[in-house]
Amino acid sequence: MTAAAEMLKQRLSGFSPRYGIVLGSGLGSLVEAVSAPQRISYADIPSFPISAVSGHAGELVAGTIGGVPVVVLSGRVHYYERGDANAMRVPIETMKALGIETLILTNSAGSLREDLPPGSVMQITDHINFSGASPLIGEESDARFVGLTSAYDIEMAARMRAAAIQLDIPLGSGVYMWFSGPNFETPAEIRMARILGADAVGMSTVPEVILARFFGMKVAAASVITNYGAGMTGGELSHHETKDMAPVGGRHLASILTEMISASA
Repeated sequence: MTAAAEMLKQRLSGFSPRYGIVLGSGLGSLVEAVSAPQRISYADIPSFPISAVSGHAGELVAGTIGGVPVVVLSGRVHYYERGDANAMRVPIETMKALGIETLILTNSAGSLREDLPPGSVMQITDHINFSGASPLIGEESDARFVGLTSAYDIEMAARMRAAAIQLDIPLGSGVYMWFSGPNFETPAEIRMARILGADAVGMSTVPEVILARFFGMKVAAASVITNYGAGMTGGELSHHETKDMAPVGGRHLASILTEMISASA
């Protein structure tokens, strides 16, 4: 058990979370849905990585959503911050040690489809690891050979769709392509991504999916679309745009996840 898990078990005495949730840039509104929240700064948790990216709060929030105990990580560390694909290993291993079996990942992403405009939500059904990096490089056990045929759990995906239908919120679906960042993609790279079958692009999530599957957790994931890919509109991309648009779709995603989790009570 990690030192982080031991510390949190003492701090959250008797708390047994069922879901772990990782929030992407500008998606902190889901924290508002957590009842009786206990907030712990990443800086106070042993070995927890601290992001220097604006739009990431950097705190763990434990509480309930619809009566279901959850742990929410408000903010993540990205590969591009230190060139380390394994940056989120301690937080994910810690959630597993706390008894969490299902991890819900969220991010802000750029759309490659006209029918997925900024402000919409896309359920991730598969991914393309274009960066080529893996958080399992250096792992010595044979457990490093993780199968990803069913990286995104079918049952969890169905429950996410059911929640969206119940709330009458449009929910797209598609393939997420991971670019390393921190620079945005070029128009040529976006054209390539579309040819290869990607529906959205972003700079996170894929390493966390790999780590979650390595630790035997089920995964569900969704992107909040904040912009169109480079070259699709003629405008330049910026992180400012991401932070501005994320809360728009973020409110819809927060409603979907709240309904989805509450329905499992």
